[in-house]
Amino acid sequence: MSELGRLAAVFGCDGPVLLPEEAAFFREADPLGFILFARNVQDPEQLRRLTSDLREAVGRDAPVLVDQEGGRVQRLRAPHWREWSPPLDTVQAAGPAAARAMALRSRLIARELRAVGIDANCAPVADIAGPLTHPFLRNRCYGETAERVTEIARAVAEAHLAEGVLPVMKHLPGHGRSENDTHLDLPTVTADRDSLAATDFAPFRALADLPMAMTAHIIFAAYDSRPATQSPEMIRVIREEIGFQGLLLTDDLNMQALKGTLAERTAASMAAGCDIALHCKGVMAEMLEVASEAGEMGPAALARARSALARRHRDETVDIAALEAELSALLDEPLND
Repeated sequence: MSELGRLAAVFGCDGPVLLPEEAAFFREADPLGFILFARNVQDPEQLRRLTSDLREAVGRDAPVLVDQEGGRVQRLRAPHWREWSPPLDTVQAAGPAAARAMALRSRLIARELRAVGIDANCAPVADIAGPLTHPFLRNRCYGETAERVTEIARAVAEAHLAEGVLPVMKHLPGHGRSENDTHLDLPTVTADRDSLAATDFAPFRALADLPMAMTAHIIFAAYDSRPATQSPEMIRVIREEIGFQGLLLTDDLNMQALKGTLAERTAASMAAGCDIALHCKGVMAEMLEVASEAGEMGPAALARARSALARRHRDETVDIAALEAELSALLDEPLND
């Protein structure tokens, strides 16, 4: 086992308990880390045991990711964890104090995640909401201008980092113009390069120092006919024009925006320049297929992973009760316990 893992992949598992065959596969494949979903979550004690077992399987402090945005995209739920409104609802309720409110709520979310062994959250969402943004994404966004999204996404990211939880920014280089749900279809964005640079790309450019990010399964017709996840040209844009030099994960390779077998999807994404193949479903046959093409992390990916994981430091001095009271006052409503 290496200090960071060998395989350029992040995998899920099938249920709330790590199965012996899953542990054996993870031990052999040695992926960078893991991602959890609602199917893996029952209660805090069970979840702490699962995250510990996943790390034990690979013999190191591997990152464990989750999607805990709030609203519909929330894997840890009541009665054991707080229920959070969709991000855009909180932003609108807080008005001028939106960045502070989202920072406070992100700090509380991150504290809950750390308590059960989860140390990376797939947030902030730095996509810009527009009039035609598909409903699957719109209320997960933070605003309708690059400036507002940038301010709030920065606050969300820094709040996670303060709790030692790595933010995984999404969806590079911008998902807001999509009129389709990429779980089902492949959207095409027809905006010209100047418009994209001035709007969609702008928040990601301002947040390019963040440690981890996730791609968008979207075609940007001004650049390429392939989805960004599988486009060398779009990965060049992400690295050179946007300037993101952190660890770049694909969005879930199971999403139907991508065509071909999982092996073909994985191979195309890695050839385009993604660092890590993300497979979320936890199905063994599918994980074997992804593993066959993900390959070992090269020197650049290893350096990015090492830099990202080094940022899992916590600020233990904060008064969480005071943050809860402040957020409740900003939103003029009690927090759900």
